[in-house]
Amino acid sequence: QVQLVESGGGLMQAGGSLRLSCAASGSISSRNVMGWYRQAPGKQRELVANIVDTGSTTYADSVKGRFTISRANNKNTVYLQMNSLKPEDTAVYLCYFKRMGVTTSTYWGQGTQVTVSS
Repeated sequence: QVQLVESGGGLMQAGGSLRLSCAASGSISSRNVMGWYRQAPGKQRELVANIVDTGSTTYADSVKGRFTISRANNKNTVYLQMNSLKPEDTAVYLCYFKRMGVTTSTYWGQGTQVTVSS
């Protein structure tokens, strides 16, 4: 099992910045992907960004150039730096950890609310 603890959400005005953190603990595999999805009311869950244990990153087109995902040196904590926030970024942000290997397992955090006012 992998436990994920998220922090850093909140209310921000458009154009502002927030940083989300997600710390993983438990049965951490060396090969993994960590990242963030978001879920807005009435919309499908979408991938925001992820980072592989190798350091490779992926971003949704809607956040490229504004959001940056990174890992702490111990690689068990990921950060999502969100700049130039827009009202359409309002959503519950869910951290995930995907164990890679012969079999894969995905674990989810509890979610943190990000609200951007215009």
